[in-house]
Amino acid sequence: MNRHLTTRLMAGAALACFAAQGLAAEWQPTKPIRMLVGFAPGGGTDTTARAMGAKLSERLGQQVIIDNRPGAAGNIATEILSNATPDGYTILMGTIAALAINPSLYKKLPFDPLKDVLPITRAVDSTNALVVHPSVPAKSVKELVALAKTKPLNGGSSGVGGAGHLALELFNLQAGTKIVHVPYKGGGPAMVDLLGGQINLIFATAASAVGHIKSGKIRALAVSTAKRSGLLPELPTVAEAGLKGFEANNWYGLLAPAKTPRNIIDRLNKESIAALNLPDVKDLLFRQGLDVSTSTPEAFGAYIRAEKAQWEKVIKAAGLYHTN
Repeated sequence: MNRHLTTRLMAGAALACFAAQGLAAEWQPTKPIRMLVGFAPGGGTDTTARAMGAKLSERLGQQVIIDNRPGAAGNIATEILSNATPDGYTILMGTIAALAINPSLYKKLPFDPLKDVLPITRAVDSTNALVVHPSVPAKSVKELVALAKTKPLNGGSSGVGGAGHLALELFNLQAGTKIVHVPYKGGGPAMVDLLGGQINLIFATAASAVGHIKSGKIRALAVSTAKRSGLLPELPTVAEAGLKGFEANNWYGLLAPAKTPRNIIDRLNKESIAALNLPDVKDLLFRQGLDVSTSTPEAFGAYIRAEKAQWEKVIKAAGLYHTN
């Protein structure tokens, strides 16, 4: 056989071998996957996890089971993840609370969000709306500020250190008000009490508020993000409504335990992004105020670090004490 032909055949065989090894290296789950959610059913985190989980089940060929572990603004679920076996079968729909806020708010955490978990992809940005019970006479942010300076008001949130809590603290800081914080174990329970008039207001995810806003059961005054919401375009931002520079973004993203092999992270990243960008998933989430915002694992990690630094400044400026 010609020497050059032999060389080419050997090179081709080697490339085929490497390709086969690459294909074999792609992780394929062989049992159900548990997706932890740190809040009760009904809130934005749970909505995102269920919409994404259903499609991820189809793409991975294994059921993705949603496991709600509410409490401590996502700390409980994040701790469970940090102690889980890094084999791809336990993942977390993480939030700004446990990953970027709680490290500055809590005196001691049973996990380090920069060391004990691995980013997979950012999932969505969630529009938060400042909503009040109809019994509250304020029709605008300026009227709410004036009212809060003359009358005691309280505001609920999905938990201490949650995005809604920090948005409320930022509001108090910038407006010079003292609205009392009332924590719940998720956005769903907080919304139930707002509808019942047990609390005056919340910075609610649009996922849990939009239906009640449209039905008139609650009144929306503004959105907390830097830009207006495509879902509620008639609402001004809090900054437009009088508190210049106010911005409180709420986001969710998928994570795995530290030391999870890269091929597992890569497969989960690829399939999660594909699931989130399916037209029916994007439409479902958009109609609830959730904008798909995916990323590489590295970009999500950098975003978590930046958010952590930003909210640390707010916590210190607001004089919030560490929670045991």
